[in-house]
Amino acid sequence: MKMANSNITKIKSRWVLDSRGNPTVETDVFCGEAWARAIVPSGASTGEAEALELRDGGKAFLGKGVMKAVQNVNDILGSKLRNFDVIEQEKLDAEMNAIDGTENKGNLGANAILSVSLAAARLAAKIRKKSLYQYLYELAYKKTTQKFLMPIPQSNVLNGGKHAGTRLAIQEFMIFPISAKTFGHAVQMVAETYQFLKKLISEKYGKTSVNVGDEGGFAPNLQTSREALDVITAAIENAGYTPGLDFVLGLDAAASEFYTNGMYNIDGKKLNERELMEYYIALIEEYPLKSIEDPFNENSFEAFADLTRRVKDVNIVDDDLTVTNVKRLQKAINMSAGNTLLLKVNQIGSLTEAISAANLAMKNNYNVVVSHRSGETCDNFISDLAVGLCNGQVKIGAPCRSDRNAKYNQLLRIEEELSGQSKFPKTFRDWKNYI
Repeated sequence: MKMANSNITKIKSRWVLDSRGNPTVETDVFCGEAWARAIVPSGASTGEAEALELRDGGKAFLGKGVMKAVQNVNDILGSKLRNFDVIEQEKLDAEMNAIDGTENKGNLGANAILSVSLAAARLAAKIRKKSLYQYLYELAYKKTTQKFLMPIPQSNVLNGGKHAGTRLAIQEFMIFPISAKTFGHAVQMVAETYQFLKKLISEKYGKTSVNVGDEGGFAPNLQTSREALDVITAAIENAGYTPGLDFVLGLDAAASEFYTNGMYNIDGKKLNERELMEYYIALIEEYPLKSIEDPFNENSFEAFADLTRRVKDVNIVDDDLTVTNVKRLQKAINMSAGNTLLLKVNQIGSLTEAISAANLAMKNNYNVVVSHRSGETCDNFISDLAVGLCNGQVKIGAPCRSDRNAKYNQLLRIEEELSGQSKFPKTFRDWKNYI
């Protein structure tokens, strides 16, 4: 059967709303009658080295409008990319970066470029009559696979920091269902624990305490990290599971957000870098804590390296430190500053560059976690990306809110579609057998 035309005939962009009610960029890419769409997410606690998310300023949407980015797609990229082959993803992304002409996508906007990049990949998969995850695997590794690795979901069940507006400094408290046999089983474990956590919080702190934050986690007005970890471990036990065996815990500290004048403001105290490190180590000793994301300020490579050396079998996750940027990631690798990359496609602004970061991480024995953003949409691209990369971990949020459940539900569909042609990880490092 002859493959459909893969040359771009039209690109059309518009603004739509994200999960926080702010505008974001949605783009359709056409090759004749065939077309595909992608929507770009947005972060709240963002790294200073992230690619530029272009916003309009002014009064409309309190300055958060995206009409400049939309116009850059419609007026510039729509014209210059006509007749470009969507199958040539690397060339397409390189061309958009060249048109922009800046290192941080400051002219066109990372949101403009990424919307075209992701839509083009979806369209290429459709034209080649492949599932998106299969196409992404071939794009990343230049080969095909017969077995895929489903990801362990990292579920943010309790929110603090910028995601909640409470007294908790730590931004996310997560549960990882490590004893699950399948992804579907993992979702069941997470959803059950989430419901028991809701009941516990409501009984202990009142019904208003089960309001949820940006990523669907509950946002009770807790005072300390230990109080949060205690209520989560209690919920795990009430759901019939064993902390440390069925679930391990994770934190996204987002420490840059509670860092001021060389000190970290946490649990009502001001801690210096060394004191904060001891604080984390104490938590690791007290709880089944196996992942800490952004434990220090986003430029504290040395502190990341010190913590990585001092703890064993714990993911020290680079997010704001590396912002899915191969240059910053290479620096982290050289210094052993962390051992896990958080992969966010909108931090770097194109699919090709995100895949390059994943490849660099894995080649240097880093784990990779494909991640959502706090300002999400119902676009489920990252679900296919996590399966396509076979990296074994995905950060989605709580099993609550349509924008989060869209990702869980897509992964459930993929596992059903694969029907025996996928595995669920036994450890965080099972990805080594699949790339």
